[in-house]
Amino acid sequence: MTWVHASLISSCIAFLIAPAVALADVPTLQSAIGNPDDFKLSGSARVRHEMLDGQPRAGFRSRDQELALRTTLFAEYHRNALRIGGELYDSRAYLDKPGSPLTTNEVNTLELVQAYVAADFKNALGSSTTLQLQLGRMLLNLGSRRLIAADDYRNTTNGYTGLRADLKAKGTTATLIYMLPQVRLPDDLPSLRSGKVQWDRESFDLQLWGGLIARPRTIAGATAEFSYYRLQEDDAPGRPNRNRDLHTVGARIIRDPKAGWWDFEAEGIYQFGSIRASNAAGAARIPVAAWFLHLDGGYTFAGPAKLRISVEYDNASGDGPGGRFNRFDTLFGMRRADLGPAGIYNAVGRANISTPGLRVEIAPTKRFDGFAVYRAMWLANRTDAFSTTGVRDPTGRSGSFAGHQTEARLRYWFVPGFLRGEINGVWLAKGRFLKTAPNATPTGDTHYLSTALSITL
Repeated sequence: MTWVHASLISSCIAFLIAPAVALADVPTLQSAIGNPDDFKLSGSARVRHEMLDGQPRAGFRSRDQELALRTTLFAEYHRNALRIGGELYDSRAYLDKPGSPLTTNEVNTLELVQAYVAADFKNALGSSTTLQLQLGRMLLNLGSRRLIAADDYRNTTNGYTGLRADLKAKGTTATLIYMLPQVRLPDDLPSLRSGKVQWDRESFDLQLWGGLIARPRTIAGATAEFSYYRLQEDDAPGRPNRNRDLHTVGARIIRDPKAGWWDFEAEGIYQFGSIRASNAAGAARIPVAAWFLHLDGGYTFAGPAKLRISVEYDNASGDGPGGRFNRFDTLFGMRRADLGPAGIYNAVGRANISTPGLRVEIAPTKRFDGFAVYRAMWLANRTDAFSTTGVRDPTGRSGSFAGHQTEARLRYWFVPGFLRGEINGVWLAKGRFLKTAPNATPTGDTHYLSTALSITL
């Protein structure tokens, strides 16, 4: 059975079981406990089958597949201004073989990623102001989510432990954070394959702090944002690293899509600080100078199809010769919304890439939406590894063109608000660099297909 046949079979199964589920009276967890006013209970389950051939990343199997399962359970009690909440994630993966990229991106079993106390205050800092404080373990999605996010396409998410403050005054919002990002455990291959349960670790060896401010209707009806984050990293016991000390400053302006309107977004990020030349304790420290730029402009046509066409451009710096480290670090950002799927594809991210693209999106009904994107991809620096593939030519002789990537996603609510199906596909037509670099995999073009079913309770 080919990988295409297997994925098509899983898609057919989704369509066959949907009518049966649609006929059932499926209650939510909230309704099952009587819809109390002071308690929220919800959950989700997702099963996704992924298949890939023509591996673009160095060091992994040329053909691969994965069955990824993710289950969540969220609960929150609230009384007056006080909220107490928690969320359990259970992420597992199957069908891996020797050479499969099985990591904590795929597996993190029975982890309490959220466990917090929060309070909401009105008029805390004057009339028409609101203040929210949250302490404990939590998920974060800040600004464009290109630096700090709770990843959703990936089978595991990013968790953070610390303090968050949100202030709103006359439309302007500000968010301040001090966090210890959670390091997912266990991270050794035997434990991941066996589904071993181990509490994720947060410590002062990895600190993240800063914030952002946003003001709506600043320029041409667009929202303006300014952000600053500091990441401070030290060696943990038994876990040496490059001791990143990064300052990341960003500015963004965005006008959201609207039928019959032009929309646009521009975000620029500059990164400076220092990093060790290697994981060795005595390695020299190198100054950092890296950057990222995202531009896009689009138009949404009036009409039932809600057709939007946009052009976009992303550039993330790569490292090169000289006395500075120039490879951009996206910190804890997502990749799916801009550059491509994670999962076992995971080849294109915000590092050493220059890529213009054309995007088409439709959402003709509340049940169905889809998009397709074409992008051409170059290395920002031809001597660094291309994006997140690990493929590199230190001499630069393999050129800078990585290839053409075409991707598409289709989603459909079989049972609105309860059961949704999703199909993602990618074709990467490899360019000269991904064909001729010294450690490039000689496997031809890359094909990736995933089919998924998600249940929301």
